[in-house]
Formats: sequence, C-alpha cells, structure tokens
Amino acid sequence: MTDTNVAPEGADFSEIFADLLEESFQENSSLERTVVKGTVVSIDSDHALIDVGLKSEGRVALKEFAPPGQPAEIAVGDKVEVFVERYEDVNGEVVLSREKARREEAWEKLEEAFEKTERVSGTIFGRVKGGFTVDLSGAVAFLPGSQVDILPVRDVSPLMGTPQPFMILKMDRSRGNIVVSRRAVLEETRAAERTELVANLQEGQVLQGVVKNITDYGAFVDLGGVDGLLHVTDISWRRINHPSEALQVGQTVQVQVVRFNPETQRISLGMKQLEADPWDDVELKYPVTSRFTGRVTNITDYGAFVELEPGIEGLVHVSEMSWTKKNVHPGKIVSTSQEVDVMVLDVDPTKRRISLGLKQTQENPWDEFSTRFPQGTEIDGEVRNITEFGLFVGLPGDIDGMVHLSDISWEKSGEEALEEFTKGDMVKVKILEVDTEKERISLGIKQLTDDPLAGSLGSVRKGDIVTSTVSEVNDGGIEVTTSGGLTAFIRRSDLSRDRSEQRPDRFAVGEKVDAMVTNIDMSARRISLSIKTKEVSEEKSAMAQFGSSDSGASLGDILGAAIREKQAETQDMITDDGPAEDTAEAEPAAEVEAAAEPEAAAEPEASEEAPAEDGEADKS
Repeated sequence: MTDTNVAPEGADFSEIFADLLEESFQENSSLERTVVKGTVVSIDSDHALIDVGLKSEGRVALKEFAPPGQPAEIAVGDKVEVFVERYEDVNGEVVLSREKARREEAWEKLEEAFEKTERVSGTIFGRVKGGFTVDLSGAVAFLPGSQVDILPVRDVSPLMGTPQPFMILKMDRSRGNIVVSRRAVLEETRAAERTELVANLQEGQVLQGVVKNITDYGAFVDLGGVDGLLHVTDISWRRINHPSEALQVGQTVQVQVVRFNPETQRISLGMKQLEADPWDDVELKYPVTSRFTGRVTNITDYGAFVELEPGIEGLVHVSEMSWTKKNVHPGKIVSTSQEVDVMVLDVDPTKRRISLGLKQTQENPWDEFSTRFPQGTEIDGEVRNITEFGLFVGLPGDIDGMVHLSDISWEKSGEEALEEFTKGDMVKVKILEVDTEKERISLGIKQLTDDPLAGSLGSVRKGDIVTSTVSEVNDGGIEVTTSGGLTAFIRRSDLSRDRSEQRPDRFAVGEKVDAMVTNIDMSARRISLSIKTKEVSEEKSAMAQFGSSDSGASLGDILGAAIREKQAETQDMITDDGPAEDTAEAEPAAEVEAAAEPEAAAEPEASEEAPAEDGEADKS
C-alpha cells in the first residue's frame, strides 16, 4: 500500500510542507458554520472543553447543555454535536456553540412542521415586551400575549417551564424569527369539543363550566368549547343587583341548561334551578297578619323591598310605610340593609308577590288621637300649610287636621278669612270630627264662638212677613238685609205679581220692602224672600175674608171693603194716639186707596182671573 503523502525522492520538502499546510487550512475552513461531533475532554465550573478533531479544542458554556432553568447533564467522554462558529479566536481556540447546533437541528424540523401545519412542542421560559419567549428544542420563538390562551390570562406563571403544544404562525430562517400560538391549538381542540357537546346537549342537563365574562345582565360561562348565558335572574333565588355580587371571572360553577336552541346554538343557563324553590308553601310559612323581621334590599319611588329569607322578598308600598308621613320618598323612612319589622298583608304565590306593611307594626296615632281628644275638644296647633280650600293644622302625634274655608269665620267669606293666617301661626281650633279609617280630622275655628245669627234664624219661620232693607240692586234682582242681620236675595221674578212691575230698577238702595220668607237654609245662614208670594197670599186672604167674585162682587168691591176696614183701623189709631199722628196714619190709607183704583179699573182679564183665585181661596 502506497502512502500518498510520502514525498518523492529529490523533492523539495519546504514546498511539500506548504502544500500540506494549505490543504489543511482549506479542510478546516470548510468546517466553519457547520455542525460537527466532538468529545467532552474536561469540565470546569462554567465551561466544557470539547475536541472536534481540529488543531485545538473549543470551550462551550455549560448552560448551553441544559434546558432553561435546569442544571446541565454532561460528563467527560460524552459525544455531543456543536456548531463551529470560527476556526480560531484570539487565543487560538476553536469557537464552538452547543445552542446553535441545537438550533440548526431544530430549524430543520420546525420548517418541516410549518409546511405540514403540524403542532410543535415548546417551553415558555421568558417574558419580553408584548409576549413571551418559547424554547422549541433549541430554537427560540416569540409567543404574543394575545396568543397565550383563548381568554385573557393575567398570570402565566403556571404555564412557564411546562412543555406546551404550539402552532407556528410565521417563521423566517434568514432573520431567525419564529412566531408561535398556543391559542390556535386550544381553539382547534375546542372546536372538536364543541361539536361533541352540542350534539349531546339537552335541556335540564347539569354541566360544569368556567365563568368567561361578566356583564350587567348576566355572565357567560364556558362549557368546554361553547358558551352559555347565565342571566342575572337565574343566578340565585335572592335578589342580585349585579352578577359580580355572586360570580367572578375564572370561577368554576355548576349550571343547568334551561333552554337550548339548536339552530342558533344559543344556550340559557341557570344556577338557582339546582336549588330548592323557596316559594314552595310560601302561604304556610308567611300567613297574612303575621309579623317578621327582614332586611331592606332595594328602595324605589313606590316603596321598598324587604328580604324575609334568601330568595323571598316582599314589597312595602309607600302608602304602608307610615301613618303620618304622606307623599314622602321611601328613602327618607328606611335605608338599604336596614333591619325592619313588617306585617304580611297579602301573599300571591302565582305571581310570587308578598305585600308587606311597616306602619301596621306601629301604634296607630289616629286611634290614639281619637281617644285622647274626642269630638268637641279645643286644642292649639300650628298652621303647617295653607291651600285654596282651607288650613292644615299640626296636632299631637305628628298628624294634621284641616280647617275648611267654611269653618274659619262666621262673618267673613272663606277667602277673606284665609288671608288673615300665615304658615307657622299658632291657632286654637275645635275638633269637629275624627275619621280613623280615612285618617281625616275636621277642625273648626268659628265653632269656638256662637253663631251671631243663630237667634235671628231661629226666630224666623217659613211664611213670615219680614221687613228688610235693600242693600244692592242688579239685573237679576235685589239683595236685602233683615233687621236681624240676615241677608237674602229676591229674584227678579219674585219682585211683584205683575210682570210689568218685576223691574229691579224701581227699587233703591236703602229702601225698605216687605216680603214673605219662602225658604230657610240653616247651613248657609241665608233665607229666601219673595214679594210676589206675599202679594198673592194677601190677595187670597182678602178674598176669603170679604167675599168672592162668584157671588156677584167685583174685585174692586172686595178691595174697597178691605180699604175701608184699613181706614177704620187707622182712624181708631188716630183717636188713640192723638192728632199728631193723624197725618202719618192717613197717608198709608190714601196709598191703599190709590192702589185700589187701578185694580178696580183693571181690564176684563183681571176680573176673569178673580173667580179662579176665589176658587183657590175657597179650597184653602
């Protein structure tokens, strides 16, 4: 066997050595940027010395032989693959790298997996801006924060250091750039689980899920590939204002499928359905008129809701809160979370409603007031409010009574009397009536004194002839005042029997008139008068006394007899009283006689009316 390296005889050894040296350099330079096998020669505290068959050994840091966060497992004599970065450095040693060797090997496998869209295994070992770093068997990849999980993850420490499956989204070997996603792997897995779950889903089925998101109206629960809505009203039997009061994101919960629509794949879930319904036998637990202690859970404009037990609430309407505080917002009477005593007023299991009363557990001040202050009692109070129909006066027990306009003054009208009072005045009143059912107390101020017209009204009877003075004249009639202070209005049609004399303008203010009382209104303290009725009555009386026109006597004859009788009475009075009154007494007789003349000369129609009137007189 011939040695090819043996120099021929007579050859120049210096030239041969130069050729061999150049050939060696060419062979060694071809090893740069490649992966070679070497042997571990020695190990110190931080490095391992590796012989790769070159003129010198190379040093590799021990951390390059260990997974992230773990000690290196290497010994002298082990065969390892390293990457030759440079043939020699300034110290004459070969520059080697175990990490780059692993990376080169990994890149080939990763490129193959990326082309086939296969999953790769990696370990999250570091955090960088916007995401994390992943070791893919030597190659370092970037994992964006949005690709860690389907849901936002606040703490990734449980995932770090643990092998996880990833999907390669993008890679560029020239730049050494790899982007991976764990979320894509989870979504792929969830899609398969969702298909299987939806196929077997049924209403009434009990499942376990994880709270994915919380809104004002409920919470979305991940059932393992598909989400369901847990409405706020289905979380618990008790009142929940916001789902966050009972749930939190990431919490594992047991739920029941309430409704499921296969077409839209909408799932409605419930938690309270897994518990016993507290409204069962509610009528037995809360009988009407029974008393309980509850907690105020919510306050509205129309009342307050009181929780009797978890899941059962009753409404205390604003009208059932206080005996005395009316038109007051419930928030001024009770407060949220306050413990209160209530009485059950009504129970409706069908509508799941319980009506409660707060004031029924307290003493009724209206009953107490009626006992302490019976009708007719005089009491002092403060004017709390003035309205167009009267005064409201504060009374003991924090209740109010009303003085109506008509009960303020005997002499003045209600509006005039009302102007004399201001809010805050102290007044003395008399209790007229106490109605405990309607919670009303009627008061009076004028009743503290006697009615000044009571005597006048009591002395007047229907049918009496009274003399009054004209106080006002208008188109509709005349206003008159009697000597006793009573006021009356004589209508136009009642001013005279004759239509032609029914003219208010023939009367003057201050003139005295005689009229008959036709009606007495004790409540209004007024009487009704009529001159016409008086004239008709006097005529009937004269005809009954002096004869009837049916017997042949004319109306003039009858009135003439009445006039002569009147004159005789006047003459007797003159004789008794003396000559001084002669003239005064003679004038009324002359007036009567003058009035009789037109009557005697009346038209036949008047004469024809007489028999009918006489007939009426006869009947009377």
